[in-house]
Amino acid sequence: MNKSTISRRQFVSDVVAATAGSALLSRVTSKAETAALAEVPTKPQTSSETKSAGDNRYRPVITPNGSSLPWKLIDGVKVYHLISEEVPRHEFAPGLVANCWGFNGQVHGPTIEAVEGDRVRIYVTNRLPAPTSIHWHGILLPNGMDGVAGLTQKSIQPDETFKYEFTLKQHGTHMYHSHHDEMTQMALGLMGLFIIQPKNPKGPQPDRDFAFLLSEWKIVPGTARPDPNEMTDFNMFTLNAKAFPGTAPMVAKLGERVRIRFSNLSAMDHHPMHLHGFRFPVTETDGGQIPESAQQVETTVLVQVGSTRTIDFVADAPGDWPLHCHMTHHTMNQMGHLFPNLIGVDKSGFDKKLRKFIPGYMTMGETGMAEMGEMGMPVPKNSIPMVGGQGPFDYISMGGMFTTLKVREGITSYEDPGWYQHPPGTVADVATVEDMKRDGIELPKGQPDAAATYTPPDGDVWCGPPPAKSSSLAKNEVTARIKVQ
Repeated sequence: MNKSTISRRQFVSDVVAATAGSALLSRVTSKAETAALAEVPTKPQTSSETKSAGDNRYRPVITPNGSSLPWKLIDGVKVYHLISEEVPRHEFAPGLVANCWGFNGQVHGPTIEAVEGDRVRIYVTNRLPAPTSIHWHGILLPNGMDGVAGLTQKSIQPDETFKYEFTLKQHGTHMYHSHHDEMTQMALGLMGLFIIQPKNPKGPQPDRDFAFLLSEWKIVPGTARPDPNEMTDFNMFTLNAKAFPGTAPMVAKLGERVRIRFSNLSAMDHHPMHLHGFRFPVTETDGGQIPESAQQVETTVLVQVGSTRTIDFVADAPGDWPLHCHMTHHTMNQMGHLFPNLIGVDKSGFDKKLRKFIPGYMTMGETGMAEMGEMGMPVPKNSIPMVGGQGPFDYISMGGMFTTLKVREGITSYEDPGWYQHPPGTVADVATVEDMKRDGIELPKGQPDAAATYTPPDGDVWCGPPPAKSSSLAKNEVTARIKVQ
C-alpha cells in the first residue's frame, strides 16, 4: 500500500493522538479535504504577478523570476499544496544549469501569500528520495506545527503527505524551508517566501511590492549539482535563485510607491543590499513593523542570515538603477576565487612563449576580472563568465546578486521596457580637450591619449564594447546567448 494512503486504523489512531494533546499535524485528510486538495493547482503560475483569486484586501507581492502559490477557500480556510521534489536543470543564468531540489517544480519554491488573521491549511507532499519537513520561519504558531523533524513532528517520509494548519497572528515578510538535514536540503534549494499582509494596513500602501530570497551555492564548473557540503567557499550568489545576467528587472512607473522585501537564507553570509538612486527607510524586520520614530533612512540595508528586511520609497527618479549586494565577491559568478592574483603583472613575454605550445593562449587578470566576460573567453562546461552581461553602453562587469529597478514615466504595462533612453546632456562621457582647458584640468605628463587597443590572437581588433560580429564573441556560446540583440 502506498504510504500516503489513509486506513481506518490510521484515522482512529491519529484522532486519539490529537485528542490527547498532540499537534494538529497529521497525515489524515477527510473526503472533502481530499477532493479540495485535488483541485489545488500544483504547478507554478506563468506570471509572478497573478493575484490569489477571491481576496481583494491587498496588492499581490511580485516575486521576480518566481511565482505565487495558488490557494482554495474551503469552509473559510485557505488551502495550499506544496510538493517537495527534485528540479532537474534549474537555470541560474544562461549557460549554467544544475539539478536542484525545490517545490512545485521550481527553485526556489513559490511564494505563499495570505492575510493576518487567516486560517491556513498547507499540505506538503514529499517526492524526494529522502525524508523532509517544513519549518515556517519566523511565524508564530502552535509548537506542533513548527516543522522541526524529530523534535516537533515526525519526518515526512518519501511519498507521504503531511498537513499543517494554523491561524496567522501577525503580518510581515517570512520564509519556509526544510528543517530536516537542513545543510543538505537547503543547500539544494528547499526554501521559499511566506508573505503575510496586514489585516488593517496603516499608511500609504505600495503600488509595486517586490520580494527577494537571497541565497548562496557552491557549483563547481562542469558539475551538475550544487555541493551541499560547502561551508565557506561559495561561488554563486542569487536573487530568487537567479544570478545576473539571469535576474529579471523590477519595473515601476515614475512616482509609484515601491516596497522591496529581502529575506536571507544563505548558509553563511550576510548581504548588505544597496539600491542606487534612492534613499529609503527600513520599515520592517522579520519581527514586525518598525515604529516610524525608530526607522533609519539608508541607501544600503544589511540582511543577516535567517532574517528579513523591508524597505519602502517613492520611485521619483527615472532610469535603470542597480540593486546589488555590496560584498564585492557576491556580485561575481563561478571561478573568480580560483584565479591567482595577477594585478600589475606584465605577461606579454610569457604569453608569446606559451603560444608555441598552446596556440591562442592569453593570460588574463593583470588589470582585473571584467575582461574575462567582456572578451568572450571560453569557459568550462556548464559554467558562465565570472562577471557580467552586455549593457546599453558597455559590458556590465557584475554578476551574482545584481539586478535593476527600471523606473519609467508614462508606461502602460510592467513588461521590461528595455534600456533607459537618457535625455540629451545627462550621460557622463569622454571629456573634450576644450572642456578640460576651460576648467583648468591638466593631465599628468606622459599619460596616453587613448585607451590601449586589445588585439586577440585571431586578429579581431576592438576597443571598448565588442562589435556585433566580433569573432571572439562568436566563438563563445555562453556570451552569445546573453548578449543584447
